[in-house]
Amino acid sequence: MPVLCFGGAFNPIHHGHLICARAVAEAKGFDRVVLIPTGQPPHKPGATDLAPAEDRLEMCRLAISESPLFAVDEIELDRPGPSYTLDTAHELARRGWGKTHWLIGADMLLYLPYWHQPAELVREVELIVMARPGWKLDWQTVPGEFRALENKVVEVPLIDIRASDIRRRVAAGLSIAYLTPSAVSEYIRARGLYRRSDRSH
Repeated sequence: MPVLCFGGAFNPIHHGHLICARAVAEAKGFDRVVLIPTGQPPHKPGATDLAPAEDRLEMCRLAISESPLFAVDEIELDRPGPSYTLDTAHELARRGWGKTHWLIGADMLLYLPYWHQPAELVREVELIVMARPGWKLDWQTVPGEFRALENKVVEVPLIDIRASDIRRRVAAGLSIAYLTPSAVSEYIRARGLYRRSDRSH
């Protein structure tokens, strides 16, 4: 079975990412989930609270160090410029991966028309959509070329953890225990990430 790619800023990675990706992998029969942290997120130009790429990569590695299901690939960190999913899929194809299976959140569906070369993306990449229980979408509001994704929606557990909340808690000096793996929490503390005085990151 092809691997499932899961891209994102992972700023920082947290239990919600891991639990939901695992649920999709189990539902669709994937034996491996590859986390692909973005180098330069196209939708977050000039973000002031984005941790350096090497830190986000290391947090991903720490988060999955004891799981045989997950792996991490730094393919987007080695490429300059915005991290476009289609470019990554092309590069993975050159590696011999075949068709790329890429996991996105249901909240991204309405933004797909604004992604880089979206029509080509949905032709060349097998997008799988993870949705929270009870999530609804009027598919008539989705451009025609994306409506086939209605059959690619997988329901995942309702895990209401957000990276932005973790960053806010760190900035406020609050604990982030239980929100992210303990190794990631310790890394954030040791590196001084997301503190108020650390806005250059």
